[in-house]
Amino acid sequence: MQVHFDDLDAMGLLHNSRYALLVERAISAFWADQGWNFDPAISRFKDVFMAVREFKITYHAPIVGAGEVLVDFWMDRMGRTSGVYGFRVLSSDRATVHAEGYRVNVNLDPSTFRPAPFTDEIRVAAEPLLAAG
Repeated sequence: MQVHFDDLDAMGLLHNSRYALLVERAISAFWADQGWNFDPAISRFKDVFMAVREFKITYHAPIVGAGEVLVDFWMDRMGRTSGVYGFRVLSSDRATVHAEGYRVNVNLDPSTFRPAPFTDEIRVAAEPLLAAG
């Protein structure tokens, strides 16, 4: 993932809110590669309405300046209606863990916005993430 100049705070460090954005972009890229799309008409999956229920991050070492970082992520658990992603934000050489945490997503029914069970199709696509955890 790329850290841009405008992601930095006044001290030249990656702004704390941008870590979540890096994680979001990495997870979104994975699912886009699998055929997921925000538009249900062109998405490979019926599960297209997801909401973040919880996001926890622990910061270990600041990211200084613009450049590349790595975001490793996996799924710790995939329940009936929600999934828990674990993640680490690392230096490009993997030597430094800048931050780590988890994110809980809930699958929503698009007509009621209430939790809805994941389809078997998305569960199969998530298997590599579950195996990585």
